[in-house]
Amino acid sequence: MSSLLEVPPYTADRRDEFLRQMHELHRLHLDGCASYRRFADVTTDVSESEDLPYVHVGLFKRVLLQTDSPGLTHERVLKSSATSSGVSSEIRLDKTSSELQAASTLAIFQDFLGREPRPLLILDSPRSLRTRGEMSARIAAALSLRPLATELSFLLDDASDPGSMKWGALEEVLESSQRLMVYGFTWILWQAWAEQRFPESIRSLLLGKEVHFVHSGGWKKLENVAVSRQQFEDTLLDGLAPGSKVIDYYGLVEQVGIIYPLCEHGYRHVPAWADVLVRDPYSGESVTDRVGQLQLMNVLARGAPYHSVLTEDLGRVVSGTCECGRPGKRFELLGRVPKAEVRGCANV
Repeated sequence: MSSLLEVPPYTADRRDEFLRQMHELHRLHLDGCASYRRFADVTTDVSESEDLPYVHVGLFKRVLLQTDSPGLTHERVLKSSATSSGVSSEIRLDKTSSELQAASTLAIFQDFLGREPRPLLILDSPRSLRTRGEMSARIAAALSLRPLATELSFLLDDASDPGSMKWGALEEVLESSQRLMVYGFTWILWQAWAEQRFPESIRSLLLGKEVHFVHSGGWKKLENVAVSRQQFEDTLLDGLAPGSKVIDYYGLVEQVGIIYPLCEHGYRHVPAWADVLVRDPYSGESVTDRVGQLQLMNVLARGAPYHSVLTEDLGRVVSGTCECGRPGKRFELLGRVPKAEVRGCANV
């Protein structure tokens, strides 16, 4: 199941191998998950991604799906941030899938951030780690960067208060490092870092440093204060070394392990072990170069049937080759289905 992970994330077309592994996953979930079998009992081979059954993203708020099979060991539940309904999605994680998902995020991040490890500053509280048997999507997103980190520093005393910055911890890292990463949810990164009035000692230490900011989710909260993407990035990068950059990525708790960073030309690229389709919201037909609902797929999900998920996000698959040079499929993320719940961790 991991053979696709043995190639670079953005590589020549691997459609035949992807479809073979997706069909294998479909059979695994049919055999091991009664809930999936009730609505997805399509047993014939498929020739295209659009023929694969999918699970609507809303089901994960109502049913804790689990696939039981020899060799699968379920470990914990990954919970999304609550939507406007107050209900979180819950994803059952298993050991095998977790290992594949970690390899996936590492490969994608390395393509955008490079391979050199550096300190990682997380705009969250260490208390977020302490829930036994469960993990929030927010903390899971931060920890996905851990393989690229020489050390971790949690910078907030209170995860819900962007103003609770631990200046001493930040100063200590800045005094010893020229290159570092900073992760935060989009609105937290803005409020805790970009809008924050740093002490003069911190501002001096930041000058000329190479900083890679990584963020996901929360643009709705910034729309309310009229912060544009350009303003967001310009403010973060002010005074930093030329190699500094801001990486905005899209991902769902229902597709853990697969992330879609925004490239320098404004597109999101699909790795070899995933696929993205756009479906017409009315007919369900798969369309290209038209706006519709995003269907996200990956070959990493063994412990539960989240391998093929129809989202409530709107997007458009764009034909042709991107100027950034990454081969394969690319798409734009364009918003939410009208009247869909506002997600706590979606990058829209």
